[in-house]
Amino acid sequence: MRDSNKKKKLIPWRKVAKKEIAKYSEAGIIIRGSRFKEGFTQKKLAELLGIKSHHVSEMEHGKRSIGKEMARRLGKVFRVDYRVFL
Repeated sequence: MRDSNKKKKLIPWRKVAKKEIAKYSEAGIIIRGSRFKEGFTQKKLAELLGIKSHHVSEMEHGKRSIGKEMARRLGKVFRVDYRVFL
């Protein structure tokens, strides 16, 4: 039987990123991943959000909470539902 005929077991991303989520935060990992996907630096994302660049770093490292308003702004920048950042 060829490998392509076997059913592949899917692993939830939260399970794969368990250590990173514990170290940073789930929202922080989503921000970082979204930022890399769009090709934004922290500085560029900060400019788009109208905040200081070190605030982006703090959000990515779980040191700054992401309120509803910031989540909405992130959602608009990345064109996703804001609730993924809450």
